[in-house]
Amino acid sequence: MKISTKEDIAAPIERVFAEISDFQSLERAALRRGAEVSRVDDQNGPCAGMAWDAKFDLRGKRRELHLELIRHDPPDTLVFASRSPNMSGGMTLDLVALSRNSTRMNIDIEMEPRTLSGRLLIQSLKLARNSMMKKFRANVDKYARGIEERYAKST
Repeated sequence: MKISTKEDIAAPIERVFAEISDFQSLERAALRRGAEVSRVDDQNGPCAGMAWDAKFDLRGKRRELHLELIRHDPPDTLVFASRSPNMSGGMTLDLVALSRNSTRMNIDIEMEPRTLSGRLLIQSLKLARNSMMKKFRANVDKYARGIEERYAKST
């Protein structure tokens, strides 16, 4: 299953990349939402090889996920690989400078089932695709507006 969206952000590409690669801030945000997140690497600073183990509730069940940053190309690309007992997948975040103070963020997520219960989860997501995509796009939009607000306050 593939999902993708794009969002235009009124901030320079370097600032947007700094925000999306501020992993400590993203870890804290996940913790505030009830997830358990722990770093499982010994890398210093944002770079390929960073990895996290996470536990969170989704569709009424506790899920476990291993996430690894496999490509870190400032100022335009982050690529993650993920795996769980039931699924594997990846996420690519690409940034494109539209102008000096405008950036387009493209997000592509791919998920593949590894087990029967993974297939059932993917099927339930496909059945609820419209509502899931609406919620996904709303969350990405909210995140993008937050980046814009923080950029506007700093200038």
